[in-house]
Amino acid sequence: MSEEILINVTPQETRVAVMEQGVAQEIHIERTSSHGLVGNVYFGRVCRVLPGMQSAFVEIGLERAAFLHVADIWQDHAAENRPIEKILYEGQNLLVQVIKDPIGTKGARLSTQISFAGRFLVYLPQETHIGISQRIEDEAERELLREKLQHLLPQGATGGFIIRTMAEAASDKELQADIGYLCKLWRDIQEKAQTAKPTALLYQDLNLSLRVLRDFVNDETDRILVDSRETYLKMQSFAENYTSNVAGKLDHYAGERPLFDLRGVEEEIERALSRRVDLKSGGYLIIDQTEALTTVDVNTGGFVGGRTFDDTIFKTNLEAAQVIARQLRLRNLGGIIIVDFIDMDNPEHRDLVLAEFRRTLSKDRTRMSVNGFSALGLVEMTRKRTRESLAHVLCEPCCTCHGRGNLKTPQTVCYEILREILREARQFNPREFRILASQQVIDLFLDEESQSLAQLGDFIGKPISLQVESQYSQEQYDIVLM
Repeated sequence: MSEEILINVTPQETRVAVMEQGVAQEIHIERTSSHGLVGNVYFGRVCRVLPGMQSAFVEIGLERAAFLHVADIWQDHAAENRPIEKILYEGQNLLVQVIKDPIGTKGARLSTQISFAGRFLVYLPQETHIGISQRIEDEAERELLREKLQHLLPQGATGGFIIRTMAEAASDKELQADIGYLCKLWRDIQEKAQTAKPTALLYQDLNLSLRVLRDFVNDETDRILVDSRETYLKMQSFAENYTSNVAGKLDHYAGERPLFDLRGVEEEIERALSRRVDLKSGGYLIIDQTEALTTVDVNTGGFVGGRTFDDTIFKTNLEAAQVIARQLRLRNLGGIIIVDFIDMDNPEHRDLVLAEFRRTLSKDRTRMSVNGFSALGLVEMTRKRTRESLAHVLCEPCCTCHGRGNLKTPQTVCYEILREILREARQFNPREFRILASQQVIDLFLDEESQSLAQLGDFIGKPISLQVESQYSQEQYDIVLM
């Protein structure tokens, strides 16, 4: 299936859309003010060691200290399985690499096993072995690639390598260029570390537009369309030096109509922020993202296209399996994901839906695991979370409902105010109570709840006045003692 990659660049942000058959499958956004940290190498300083959690917090110059678990600390084979308190101490300086961006209230996650990805290889300077991508399944091909790389390594070269899937089609010259680039990168970092101060940034990963050339492009990519001439020229230069086989796929888009508008990507982004996703058959999905997990609920809606009710359910679930896989990529949803397909009595239908779900998920670049249907009829899965979801990048919690997704009714707020005035009247003796609230709440006090307000005034023996505050939300109010 052919792919096309669209890159929209402004001074504030870079946006990338991976398209298949004219439909957006992935959206990546990188803002100038908040560049992603994954891949960055820092000269960190240990600020706290927690033996009970076998972890440590490391200062790397960010707002929150980063997290380092003992499993992410590189140890030579002779010293493996040592507890963290035997490896690190407070105030210690060490080279660390970010493996997960800060997400929500969690700081960045670190590793002391440094790795750098090239076009065809991943360089592991602390290792000595040569590994092969698991996606290369043919054993003879794996051995051939290992021998080829060993032959190309320069005399005296140190460090280990992982051969990426794309190396299958790489020439000797391309592999040598990758080796040279990665080894030079490591030498430069080591030189900087000798004079660096603690928390210094030693290496920053490529920006999003260049990472497209390194990580996103594959044999199925037909074209990369860039709407910024400056970015296009930088990508062209990088491609000629490091990814020469990709250079011919780059094109500069100079049309008058915005690129993302022209290809319908802006609409897809808006839809990806919606809780409801409509299916072509008339069914729909409800996607709810929380701190702990994401739930996807499948509904038949108005679809009655099957010959029987079971057939209708099966066809809806089959389409939903394809759409859910795409939505996970598009929204970049990670962590624990629970999918509630419509209940199917036919075991064959369940197997076919699960097989289709796994097939469409196989296109995803992100590592994941999918369990079968549970006893409750739910499909449980995990998808590796290395960066914020699309909703977290583009949105923030509502300042009125604070993420609850609903508001207290005006009547509920009225009753809260009445209780609050009663509490205040028992503690203080003002001349008058004045209620400051939204228009909806004041209107209710003047209409349906006017009798309740009058009864309270009589009970406490004080006048109660009303004042509309147009800037107040429906839940917000103040009681002023006059």
